[in-house]
Amino acid sequence: MRKMSESPDLIDLLTDQHRDVDLLFYQLADITGEASAEALVLGRRVVISLVTHAIGEEQHLYPTVRRLLDDGEALADREVAEHDQAERAMRDLEALRPDDEAFWPTVRDLREMVRQHVEEEEQELFPRLRAACPDNELRRLGAKVQQTQRHAPTRPHPLAPSGEASLALLGPAIGLVDRLRDAATGRGH
Repeated sequence: MRKMSESPDLIDLLTDQHRDVDLLFYQLADITGEASAEALVLGRRVVISLVTHAIGEEQHLYPTVRRLLDDGEALADREVAEHDQAERAMRDLEALRPDDEAFWPTVRDLREMVRQHVEEEEQELFPRLRAACPDNELRRLGAKVQQTQRHAPTRPHPLAPSGEASLALLGPAIGLVDRLRDAATGRGH
């Protein structure tokens, strides 16, 4: 059990974020079909949460998986491919409003993608990583993810270069631009 002053470890942090996104999806499910401002705000909050979460995973979780697990390359490649697919759906969702015919089907499709991704991570990947990675390293990675996410983009950028190095280099600059756009438009609040 961690002390209140300690950062959560990588796996606990990402699992908590999974629950937060799931809660947003449940809130959206409660108003399915409504063409409301609440649906628009919740949809955008889902996208912001998923984008920042994915950045943390791609910069810190997957490189660790590649390094520590025997089949880590294949596992990380699969997870990144799932992120790419979800990013396309998030980009579609960003362009829609709740009164658009495609809004709610896109929300459902994205929720299903995320559900499958979370299940794979929590049932397969996280237990194996916890067994392979020392606790102090998991705590250090949790703190790094939190730091990365503070500066991460808040919008999907499917045309931006991918890969851990590109994210580390470009992510903070893209994140700054996204946050300025978010502040100017009131997005995510």
